[in-house]
Amino acid sequence: MAPQDLVVVTGLLAEARLVKPMCGRVIASGGDPARLEAELAGALADGAQAVLSFGLAAGLEPQRAAGTLLVPAQVVSGTETWRADPDWSARLRTALGGAESRPLAGVDAPLIRPADKAQFHQSTGAVAADMESHCVARLALGAGRPFAVLRVISDPAERALPPAAVLGMKSDGRIALGAVLASLLRQPGQLQDLAQIARDARTAMSVLARCRGQLGPGLGWPQCGH
Repeated sequence: MAPQDLVVVTGLLAEARLVKPMCGRVIASGGDPARLEAELAGALADGAQAVLSFGLAAGLEPQRAAGTLLVPAQVVSGTETWRADPDWSARLRTALGGAESRPLAGVDAPLIRPADKAQFHQSTGAVAADMESHCVARLALGAGRPFAVLRVISDPAERALPPAAVLGMKSDGRIALGAVLASLLRQPGQLQDLAQIARDARTAMSVLARCRGQLGPGLGWPQCGH
């Protein structure tokens, strides 16, 4: 990889298709932490100079609507805390007209129940959580490279995830439509909740798309595109 190259890490393939950095590459983890770790470690070993965690997040703090924009100063997971690059994060917030800067939590599995989200919020102080940012933070800083996070809340803290939503992602980051439909056939009563999840996801993705347009080809990383 060229010295200026940026790696963008997402969960979903739809997020990866949206972001498309001018330089570097995108890794869509598909909720597979082992694959994410292997691919990101390889990219850093090949010379990637910065890592951005980009995509949707689960809300942990009450009254944070879908579409809430986050550029956290810190990522927390368990007893560990990692500091995002302050200059890069500040450039992102300025370019986007402001964003929530309080911590984001990294989790290894989806947070399904509102009670689980509330407990995480109380124990970490984080306003949202995702399944990629803690791996990004740990590996990037372990390699001596800066990282930043740009996430948008998709499912608010007050909302539970129906089974079809939890089963809805393949290991390559694509939507597992067959698994979603099979879950709906088994439990048709979750259709209304799933429809609300889909509406919130569309709202969050529209915010991500707007952010992508505002940030330009380098995604706030000054060496990308120069």
